[in-house]
Amino acid sequence: MSDAANSSKSAGLPDAAPPAASADGSTPKAADSLEVIRKFAETYAKRTGTYFCSDPGVTAVVLEGLARNKDELGGALCPCRHYEDKEAEVAQAFWNCPCVPMRERKECHCMLFLTEDNPFRGESQTISLDDVKSLVAG
Repeated sequence: MSDAANSSKSAGLPDAAPPAASADGSTPKAADSLEVIRKFAETYAKRTGTYFCSDPGVTAVVLEGLARNKDELGGALCPCRHYEDKEAEVAQAFWNCPCVPMRERKECHCMLFLTEDNPFRGESQTISLDDVKSLVAG
């Protein structure tokens, strides 16, 4: 296993293949993936002393994007960046959450994990699944 893959493993995200689509084209495990990502983010924020953005809508959209990428690509690829080849980026693991800049320097481009000195930092290290769903739904 590569160092990058080991880094993702040590970050606490479980490996999972993308779920099969149901007859109507939806992915029945999408809600499960969102819950896994939400719990991971809360645990990671507490462990690193970081906080979610003061705008919970930012947190919700990022969590939803991470869960969607995990379902579609097999890895929680940072949803806030442009990639020429997402599958290659997941395999390389540099931008899989928590990305290398976050793990090494506590720099989160997505504004999901913010340090105390960040002016956009909120007071929370938690967000409910219901809040995520309602904020993403708009």
